[in-house]
Amino acid sequence: MPDIDDLPKNAANYTALTPLWFLERAATVHPTRKAVVHGSRSYTWLQTYQRCRRLASALSKRSIGAGSSVAIIAPNVPALYEAHFGIPMSGAVINTVNIRLNAATIAFLLAHSQSAVVMVDQEFFNLAEDALKIIKEKSGGNFKPPLVIVIADESCDPKILGYALGQGAIEYEKFLESGDPDFAWKPPQDEWQSIALGYTSGTTASPKGVVLHHRGAYLMALSNPIIWGMNEGAVYLWTLPMFHCNGWCFTWTLAALCGTNICLRQVTAKGVYSAIAKYSVTHFCAAPVVLNSIVNAPPKDTILPLPHVVHVMTAGAAPPPSVLAAMSEKGFRVTHTYGLSETYGPSTVCAWKPEWDSLPLETQARLNARQGVRYVGLEGLDVISTQTGQPVPADGKTIGEIVFRGNIVMKGYLKNPKVNEETFANSWFHSGDLGVKHPDGYIEVKDRSKDIIISGGENISSVEVENILYSHPAVLEVSVVARADERWGESPCAFVTLKPEVDKSDEKGLAEDIMKFSRSKMPAYWVPKSVIFGPLPKTATGKIQKHVLRDRAKELGPVKLSKL
Repeated sequence: MPDIDDLPKNAANYTALTPLWFLERAATVHPTRKAVVHGSRSYTWLQTYQRCRRLASALSKRSIGAGSSVAIIAPNVPALYEAHFGIPMSGAVINTVNIRLNAATIAFLLAHSQSAVVMVDQEFFNLAEDALKIIKEKSGGNFKPPLVIVIADESCDPKILGYALGQGAIEYEKFLESGDPDFAWKPPQDEWQSIALGYTSGTTASPKGVVLHHRGAYLMALSNPIIWGMNEGAVYLWTLPMFHCNGWCFTWTLAALCGTNICLRQVTAKGVYSAIAKYSVTHFCAAPVVLNSIVNAPPKDTILPLPHVVHVMTAGAAPPPSVLAAMSEKGFRVTHTYGLSETYGPSTVCAWKPEWDSLPLETQARLNARQGVRYVGLEGLDVISTQTGQPVPADGKTIGEIVFRGNIVMKGYLKNPKVNEETFANSWFHSGDLGVKHPDGYIEVKDRSKDIIISGGENISSVEVENILYSHPAVLEVSVVARADERWGESPCAFVTLKPEVDKSDEKGLAEDIMKFSRSKMPAYWVPKSVIFGPLPKTATGKIQKHVLRDRAKELGPVKLSKL
């Protein structure tokens, strides 16, 4: 039947995929259901849709549309949620900026993205102002200042808001008033059109601008609830920053599910437990560092036992099995996922199998600490040899690079053709993460390629050493890096943050105890030859900055050859 594929696309049977329609549907189906809650303020789905249309309309009136980039510097507040719909409804691209970055980095990415508008929470107005001053100084008289919109928050100092308005910023609510709540927004003509721009942590060099499209955002928004078993009307707590990979696309997922967004401006263990009790939170996402704080929270900050099962998705770093086990013991049901900014956030999941239920808790946690299998919306995932480019055997031992392929892989890095060529070599997205493939097909991250320690010719996974050290009763946080070693070339060096209740007066004794513990749990060549105590440096997204620790290890000089 040669004519079976001759039926053409037309406006009745084909439309570009975009997550923006989810909001229109939520407003139609559940107009009075609470969509967004922030302290004493809340908005229904109908109000949220109207506010997003006002935002799109107000931007359009100022000639902001296709080809424009709108930056927003804000914590988890309603305006940041609304921006995920209102900005792309105008045709523009949302550029969520990490609030923990410094002014110089923000200046770089505002200039690089040519943001025509900067929306900024009042608490971070001075940060945005400093960043814009840096751009102006470097522009050589060609600086065209962006439109600055300041987002007021009742929990912040009103003096800062007054100062911002005095500097010519427009208040967000006033800006919305200039827009039409019935604005006839238009979906993208082409689903390949960019919806979001986000910058990678940039811990080693200038940050790279990851460009995402409407199609990928739509597919990821629907993959999320399928992977997690989220139901219509879920109550979701924003512990994960919305500025981090667009909140792993849950900004759009919540509209698809007509759920309720509970905003958390500052994330503390106490705030998480309180929100669970007050709002009947069903789901939240968090990096392992946040799970660690929830597990180690003092009793006065917790509300246990939990009033109901709370589902937690974790990603952002490999979670130590000890932390996963402790979360399970407290009644949290943890789903472990893995991904990158370049894959719209998490795009692999350690899919739980019913036969694991009968296994000991420690074994369950070890299995669940793996990064797993591809999301339903991802077409290709593999571990390939860094030498040959061929898939590694599924033996759980042979290390290769983790690679991705499919509709939830970014369009590319903004204005970076050379890096794009390398990143997409041989029709794969190369993650730079090293891992293994287990006999059951599940992948497991072993390290970033630059974090592998080579000691006496043997490869040591710093992640595996860290996972064991996390089970030591005195250890709160740990990061292991290579340190020069006169005998072995390199050996593991452990940087450790101790739990608050631990007596820190005898660091030498503690270090010896950690090494003794290590010797009983791991191969001799894995055992850290040096243990350094103190707080760990972190990126703006809460990831431990191993490059800073590597520099510190370098300053310490090599581990000396024993005279014995």
